Amino acid sequence: MAGLLVAEDPETAYLHALAAKARANRNGLIREACGETAYAAGKFRDALAEFRAARRLNGQQHYAPMMADCERALKRPEKALAYDTPEIRAALDDAGNVELSIVVAGARRDLGQAEAALRLLETENLHSASRADWVARLRYAYADTLLELGRREEAVEWFHRTVAVDGNGQTDAEERLSTLGG
Repeated sequence: MAGLLVAEDPETAYLHALAAKARANRNGLIREACGETAYAAGKFRDALAEFRAARRLNGQQHYAPMMADCERALKRPEKALAYDTPEIRAALDDAGNVELSIVVAGARRDLGQAEAALRLLETENLHSASRADWVARLRYAYADTLLELGRREEAVEWFHRTVAVDGNGQTDAEERLSTLGG
């Protein structure tokens, strides 16, 4: 039930996941569900605790981008940077590595290091022909970072490139373009 509700009602989904956790506290899949639903509901401290428990139970690292994002949401960007290790990178698939780069770049921006954020995003496949959701999020993060650095024309171009692959509405790139007059 948590999986069915997470997109439309994350709070209720989280309650369902907690009910499952009450019955099977030592199950990594259930702890992962608790983490994902808490994350969707904006309960970042709870999500981080659940992801840590799931990782302890099953040894998987694919939660790392969400864990790093929880640290950012909790105003601890320096802790988000700690997830960017060769060991974690090696355990993630391509999409997971891109997601981690997006979060780490955001943490760099939180720390006033926009140039470092841009360099990190440029290591990823910004020109991918894929229409996967991560492509739109990557291009959006890149455009937003360019804008922060005062590179408006380039940012407008990359917001347009985001719109071109954002069929699932993952970003507000169209709205950003309308406010930028692009």
